[in-house]
Amino acid sequence: MAISRYLESRKNITGSVCGLIGLALTFTGVAGPYWPAVVAGLYGAGALLAPPERPAVPDFADPSAQLDEVREDFEKLHAYLTDVELSVTAAARLRELTELLTALLDRGWSTELLAQDPEGVHSLSRIVRRDLPEAVDSFVRTRWWTRMTPGGESPELHLEQQLGLMRTDAEHLATGLRETEARRQETHTRYLEEREQQHP
Repeated sequence: MAISRYLESRKNITGSVCGLIGLALTFTGVAGPYWPAVVAGLYGAGALLAPPERPAVPDFADPSAQLDEVREDFEKLHAYLTDVELSVTAAARLRELTELLTALLDRGWSTELLAQDPEGVHSLSRIVRRDLPEAVDSFVRTRWWTRMTPGGESPELHLEQQLGLMRTDAEHLATGLRETEARRQETHTRYLEEREQQHP
């Protein structure tokens, strides 16, 4: 395998071309009796001067495929969240967040925009796969200890604050997508105006 890779490498190809030049010099009588050294030297020089091999770029999944995976994980998370007992306020904030996430992950209008926004896909993935499950799980564990040893800060208040912060992150993402659409619409308007000016 290593020999096969070298035979196909730039070093071997460039060295071989230079070696052929050495053979041509031999046949024309320029190299004289030292032609083996000339051919070998030109091959070696060509191999050294050849540009280095460039490793292939990893083939990562495109944002659309990543979105599909995030959607699947969100469905699993949604099933988990339905089994968690929350206060009225926390439940309301969780519902607001999950509704916004559902809209962002919808296969309709947002898919095309998010497919062009890897940072947006990363933000959604972070909320669905890490931030939200961690917040709810921490709440459940802390609430159990609070019932065992009352006192201290309410775990519900922390959860409500965390849900609010995550909703703010999701709203920023939605705002960015809306602004992208608005810019595209404005660009199209300017294009039509300029075309009309050029062809009154």
